[in-house]
Formats: sequence, structure tokens, C-alpha cells
Amino acid sequence: MTPKGEGPFPTAREDAELAEKPQSQSAAYRLAFKDEDFLLREDLRPVRLQLELLKPDLLLKEHGIRSTVTFFGSARITDRATAEASLAEAESAARAHPDNAELARKVGIARRTLANARYYDEARRLGEMVSKTCAMGSDCDFVVLTGGGPGIMEAANRGADDAGAQSIGLNIVLPMEQAPNPYVTPELSFRFHYFALRKMHFLTRAKALVVFPGGFGTLDEMFEAATLIQTGKIERIPFLLFGKEYWERVINFDTMVNEGMIAPADKDLFEFVETAEEAWHHIARFWGLSSLEMVKAATD
Repeated sequence: MTPKGEGPFPTAREDAELAEKPQSQSAAYRLAFKDEDFLLREDLRPVRLQLELLKPDLLLKEHGIRSTVTFFGSARITDRATAEASLAEAESAARAHPDNAELARKVGIARRTLANARYYDEARRLGEMVSKTCAMGSDCDFVVLTGGGPGIMEAANRGADDAGAQSIGLNIVLPMEQAPNPYVTPELSFRFHYFALRKMHFLTRAKALVVFPGGFGTLDEMFEAATLIQTGKIERIPFLLFGKEYWERVINFDTMVNEGMIAPADKDLFEFVETAEEAWHHIARFWGLSSLEMVKAATD
């Protein structure tokens, strides 16, 4: 009897199993959706783009995920213990070669990395805070979403894991290997080829954007989101920048206003915050969610 799907026709999986038996020496005879060489052709890019849109979207729907808090930030920010070890190593090397300017520069960077480790702590605390509060209350269902890698991404996923909650990671294929951090829920760990589709999924379910200090990738994600909000392509949501001193050194928003490149009101797209509690206060106030006292109870 011919295998059947839900209707009168066999499913794609059933036909694929039947097609495992070699029928021809030519690739032309392969089922199109089983022909990897065909799917990887340049002409099939639109199909691959659609697949990267559909796969995460369908799986997130299957897991009942409707709302996220999206975290952006540097993969190079480490936890305090790692930063302290790196500084000790850099200082030891510099002491052994006191005239080496490059080693002295590395000591300076290592000191800044240690100072920036506080952001790892805050991202972890906020990830836990969001996850625990939304688990305790009935007025939010936010899930932590990150780029799935190390640094700030790891910290936020780790915070969700501390709370015993699921979290999402959207990794990207890079020339240097970027493996998912160990705190992402495996069933919610996705891998992308196209940056554009990955960035779309960062925003599709986002109820808040939390941006920690970072480099080119963080700026790319941050400014794409800012442009979409500024131009009305997506609705306004809390857009929080951790570390006012960092962001005001890196980006001179006042110069952009004074040069006529953005409107004065565009500066109001962002809120500067320094702590996890302050960040949650903005998110909760915007969405009319649980009080900060509930957050404190969740993190005690």
C-alpha cells in the first residue's frame, strides 16, 4: 500500500524515504528538496532566505514563544574571574618585557576588560530578573533572546538558566567559529547564514531591546533597530543602553543633532541605564508590568 499523509497524498518525508533507493546515476533525478547541490546554487538564494525566515519562526511558535527581551552586546566582555586572570597574565608578560609597547597596550585593554566585567554581571542579573519575574507573574511571558555566543550573550542566557527558564540563541556562521554558549536552551538554539534574517528575528517578537557596550556587530544591530523605530517601520519599545559613559564617548548624539543629521526627538529613542533593576523598571513601566518589589522577591 502506498504511504499516505493526512490527505490522499504521501507526505514529503514518506516520499523522501522511498527515494532513498538509487534510481539514477544523475543528480537530475533527485527530489529537488533532497538535492543539496541544487539547494546551494546561487539561483536558490531566495529559497534559502525564506527557509531561514520560516524555520526559527515556526519552531518558536511551536514552543509557544510570543514575546522576547532581546540583548545585544560584545562577545569580548567576560565574567570577572576570567577578566582578572587575563589581566594577571598581561601584567606578568609586561613585567618580563618592560620596554615592549605592545604588551603595555595589552595591559591597558585587560584593565578595561576587567572594568567592563560589571556589564557581564548586569546582563546575567537582568536575564535572571526577566525570566523569574515573568515566570512568577501572569502579566508577561518574556523570554530572553541573544545572539547565542559568548560575552554579554552568554551572560543573559546564563541568567535565564539561573532562573530555570528557557532562552533563545541566534548564532551566525562566521569565519572564526562561533559556537552556541552552554546556557541557550538546545531546542531554541538556531544558526544562521544570513545576517539580515538573523537581525529580523532579533526584532520580530521583541518587547524590549537591551544594548550593552560592544563593537561593530553591536552597533550594526543597534542602529538597524533604531532606524526601524525612527522611521515607523516597527512600533516603539523600550530601547535601553547600558553604560551612559561608554555610549556618549563612542557616539556623539548631540553632534548628530547639531549637524542636522537627526532630530532632537530622535535622542529620546534611547534610555541610558546602569543596573539590571533600572532596566527592568523601564520595561515594566512601559508595559504596565509587575512592580520592582516583585523583581526583588524573584531574585532573592
